[in-house]
Amino acid sequence: MRQRRFSVIDEFLSSFDNSLKTLTKGANQAAREIAAERTDSQLDAKQSKHIAGLMRINHTGEVCAQALYQGQALTAKLETTREAMQQAANEEIDHLVWCEQRIKELGGHTSHLNPLFYGLSFSIGALAGAISDKVSLGFVAATEDQVCKHLQDHLEQIPESDKKTREILEKMLIDEQAHAHIAMQAGGLAFPGPIKASMTLLSKAMTATTYRI
Repeated sequence: MRQRRFSVIDEFLSSFDNSLKTLTKGANQAAREIAAERTDSQLDAKQSKHIAGLMRINHTGEVCAQALYQGQALTAKLETTREAMQQAANEEIDHLVWCEQRIKELGGHTSHLNPLFYGLSFSIGALAGAISDKVSLGFVAATEDQVCKHLQDHLEQIPESDKKTREILEKMLIDEQAHAHIAMQAGGLAFPGPIKASMTLLSKAMTATTYRI
């Protein structure tokens, strides 16, 4: 059976639909479940507020990941790269849902800046894809490396008693490391130090704002 080739309009409509699902609370469902039970009773108000802030950062990171992958898929040159970007975006949906649910359980809210970060990330992803698939894949790897650093830092701040949050972050870390590895194996460009340093600065600006807003 011949596979349908989507037009540019189809691709834009699909991206628009994905953006609505990403930015609308409760619009997505996770394919995988979190086994750990809630342990909120063991967290005091200060701890709950701090953890909610950390999970808000991670949720916004997943919003950015969705936008980045969708933008890259829209402009990727090779069908294999386009499919890889879409597959990565699908796997990141679990992370998006897990973070959103945990924030709600902790009495927090998702970042009000998510629409802004989505738009910026989509534009960056589309630009990277338009330059070349090699750059696009390299950007994925470099971005995932930044995400892994955040997750490792957050895990050090989460108390052992909060098993649910820890399980979420641990599963996310495994997935993100795999995405970075796959991107490089697929031919991603290894970014030089100065570019990675710039990405780190942008990442710190994002985390500083979304922790509170």
